[in-house]
Amino acid sequence: MNILLIGSGGREHALAWKLSRSPLCDQLFAAPGNPGIAEDAALAGLDIADHDAVAAFCSDKDIGLVVVGPEAPLVGGLGDYLRSAGFAVFGPDKAPAQLEGSKGFTKDLCTRASIPTAGYSRHSDKASALAALADFGLPVVIKADGLAAGKGVIIAENQEQAEAAIDDMFGGGFGDAGAELVLEEFMTGEEASFFALTDGSAIVAFSSAQDHKRVGEGDTGPNTGGMGAYSPAPVLTAELEQQVMERIIQPTVETLSKEGMPYNGVLFAGLMLTEDGPKLIEYNCRFGDPECQVLMMRYQGDLAALMLAVATGKLATASKPEFDRITALTVVMAANGYPGTPEKGGVISGLIQPKDGKIFHAGTAVQNNQLVANGGRVLNVTATGANVTEAQKAAYALVDQIDFPSGFCRRDIGWREVEREAQPAG
Repeated sequence: MNILLIGSGGREHALAWKLSRSPLCDQLFAAPGNPGIAEDAALAGLDIADHDAVAAFCSDKDIGLVVVGPEAPLVGGLGDYLRSAGFAVFGPDKAPAQLEGSKGFTKDLCTRASIPTAGYSRHSDKASALAALADFGLPVVIKADGLAAGKGVIIAENQEQAEAAIDDMFGGGFGDAGAELVLEEFMTGEEASFFALTDGSAIVAFSSAQDHKRVGEGDTGPNTGGMGAYSPAPVLTAELEQQVMERIIQPTVETLSKEGMPYNGVLFAGLMLTEDGPKLIEYNCRFGDPECQVLMMRYQGDLAALMLAVATGKLATASKPEFDRITALTVVMAANGYPGTPEKGGVISGLIQPKDGKIFHAGTAVQNNQLVANGGRVLNVTATGANVTEAQKAAYALVDQIDFPSGFCRRDIGWREVEREAQPAG
């Protein structure tokens, strides 16, 4: 079977690495891909926003499965278009992809399906949003309704910050994503990520992870797309995972199907583990980045076979996902200036693929026969260990071998769990 992978980031490199090793995979194509993905796939110079061109490529190359990595093509309806042309697609149609494409859509669905989440209100103008601030305590969470590359969330500690955030969103600071916004009550607890696969009917769990969104050590500074992650997340115990499946994932899938929007693909639930149990922060309609990298390091099955079962409605009869008991941890190496304007063109050297780890390319390019930075998040340096402490040590040993003068990384990925692991048992 020939497979087409859509995307060009670190998540897609991790997917390409795993898909290319499937016995089902005859040839893997990636559009547009990156230099790392090129090690595992043939790169296709496709404009993925041109649905006709993508469909023509699928027909020409006899593609048996299309895997859509990033959220924008899904929210833009690529899945619908390719399905209507007769191709098997891993990833939801445009309507259910609103789970990520619209924060308000998800919050309203939570209300209809009685899914535990933070209290909220939706606003399409500045005046109503400012007036509604009085209904929320401080801090308050202000979210751009649309896609903002993981950066459209502001936690305002005081009234001035809240008003400034609302001004910024309705003033165009987040582009079209901020044309509407959601105000949310601030939830207290520890965050975790949970993944599940569904074909619209059957649902299977796909392990857990913890991400580090803030750019600075100790979780300080502005939000980013993610500066590192590890899997599994020990705070998300088997009991809590069961609660998440029963109270959050299952009612989401059932409600979407009942309302004529069956979901196909991966559901990525961002959770807050509160005193009242897990609550949904938000959904993503694709694998997380960099969570996908640590999930793929641990996943032991045939990814192409599993994704094909999802895409063709046969998940109920597929083998259940199995994961190695090890911990995987990834450190994001970013270009100076990120998450603002990143410094592009910085030369990278010293990338020797480790035996017990993997360096995934995120924002790289080749110029004058040299590997250079070509984005904000540039590399995902991933290693494994018996626990988070060991995996962290191994990952930073790999980081220290890389020569990337115009880049930086956080040195504390996994810090919460490392502290817990250092405490005496009992």
